[in-house]
Parts: sequence; structure tokens; C-alpha cells
Amino acid sequence: MNFLAHFYLSGDSDKIMLGNFIGDFVKGNKYRNYPEKVAYGICLHRSIDSFTDSHADVKACMQLLKPGYGRFSGVIVDIFFDHFLASNWGDYSTVTLRQFARHAHSIFISNFLMLPLRVKQFLPFLIQHKRLESYAQKENLFHVLEIMSKRTSLPSNSEYAMAMLHQEYELFEMHFSRFFVELTDWVESKFSVSISKPEKLIIR
Repeated sequence: MNFLAHFYLSGDSDKIMLGNFIGDFVKGNKYRNYPEKVAYGICLHRSIDSFTDSHADVKACMQLLKPGYGRFSGVIVDIFFDHFLASNWGDYSTVTLRQFARHAHSIFISNFLMLPLRVKQFLPFLIQHKRLESYAQKENLFHVLEIMSKRTSLPSNSEYAMAMLHQEYELFEMHFSRFFVELTDWVESKFSVSISKPEKLIIR
């Protein structure tokens, strides 16, 4: 999963959200160097990624994108899924996306010294460009993909990704909705995370 989903799945704990934010940048057992709740968030991040990678709905989406992205298709699915979470935010949260994003930003700024170097370098971009909120608009995804293809090893094939999203939008959304309800329930039961959400998540 991408940033927004990881933050959402941190529940009402600021320290767990902080750990979830830096999870990809803390390797091996170095999570033990962090305070207990932050370390818990790092481990939660890893478990969420494992659950996601093995889920049938995620694999189905990856299969649709493999002709254009091969082994990187999972990265595109992560971005698409953050879009569906953001664009349907009211189905999943009792606060607005803007309120949620601002709260997340305040957590990361308050704990800036604890962040790994690469996260410190990335955080201003995340905030300045309102990255979490931007996922709600489908047209913003092309820009996100273009930036990633320039700064990472992601193939430069943004036109293909957007064409597939447009062509199979309802199918991708169906897979996301079904998967995310299961993921949310799993996180709450296995990790005792309390997620503030409407009484019933809607499976589309």
C-alpha cells in the first residue's frame, strides 16, 4: 500500500502513524532503535505490505498492469488504491481528507529529528504539493507517476497506466473496495488498532 493507506491504517496513534510513515526506510532489526509505539508502526507497515502482496484482488490488478510494468506493476496498484481511498474518503473516515492530511503533516514535523534522512528530504515535497489530498483527483496521478519515473527505477510508462485506469476503472475500484475492507478488519483484529470510520464500510 502507498502512503495514504498506511497512515489511515495507523488508527488513532500518532506514534504508530510515524512508524508506518518510515517503515520502508528502516531495514532489518533497526526498528528496535525507535520508541516502542514507533517500532510497532514499522512492524505494522511491513505486515500490511505482506498482506497486500499476497491478496488475490491485488494480484488480479497487478496482472492487468503487467504488460506495461512487469515486476513494477505492484507500485502502480499501490498508487491506484490510494486514489480510490482518497476519492471515496467519506466511506472510510469520520474526518475530512484535508483534516486527516494536516494532522499527519503535524505529526511528521513534530518528530522531524526522528525521521530517516531520505524521509526528511521527501517530507517538504509531501506537504508542499499536498500529495495525500492530490490522490483524490484521477488527473493528478499522471503527474505522480511522471515524478516517480524520474526519481526511482519505475519505468516511464505513465500513458499506459492512465489508459488502463480509464479503461478498467470500475474493475480496479471493485478490487480495491473488496480488498480494503478485508485489510482494515485484519489490521484492527491482529494489531488492536482503533480506526475511526463510519459504522459500515461499503463493498462496491
